[in-house]
Amino acid sequence: MTTDAELIGRSLAGDEEAFVEVICRHERAIGAYLARRVGREAAEDLLGEVWVAAFESRRTYDRSFGEARPWLYGVALNRLRHYWRSRPAEDLVPDVTSMANGWDPWPAVDARVDTQAVLRAALTKLRPEEREVLTLVAWEDLTVADAARALRMPAGTARRLLHQARMTLRSAPEVAALLTDLNSVKESK
Repeated sequence: MTTDAELIGRSLAGDEEAFVEVICRHERAIGAYLARRVGREAAEDLLGEVWVAAFESRRTYDRSFGEARPWLYGVALNRLRHYWRSRPAEDLVPDVTSMANGWDPWPAVDARVDTQAVLRAALTKLRPEEREVLTLVAWEDLTVADAARALRMPAGTARRLLHQARMTLRSAPEVAALLTDLNSVKESK
């Protein structure tokens, strides 16, 4: 199987379809990464921007690495940062009038909102670089070395930041209480 690095090299040599293959290989992962950060609708627009930016900067890709996924996460993160800087201070609440009648989502929504609020609050206590390493490893299933490549930092630095993030989260009382609650719910089922 041809590596991403070989495909990028071929695209630089004029093979127009080679970069399309790179996109096909990683579209789902990069799209999911964006959707988790900004929602599905905005992610669809951003995904196109990521591919354009990746195509335009493919000369900077280090072809000593066979897989381009960490590099593409770095490109996506840069597009996300640009998107967040350009957003207005507040977003509108989505329209919920189309929900089915007779369905009461609020108990589940309340539990999910409470959980998300605790996790978001805990994540905001992390330094931005700790948060990025943690989310790339935990949510995007990258290795620490690949997360380091995506963030353009040494692997040792990424390992240290991941360790610091985990220690900060473990020592946060609200996270410990949340984990205790979640574990007691699982045990009661």
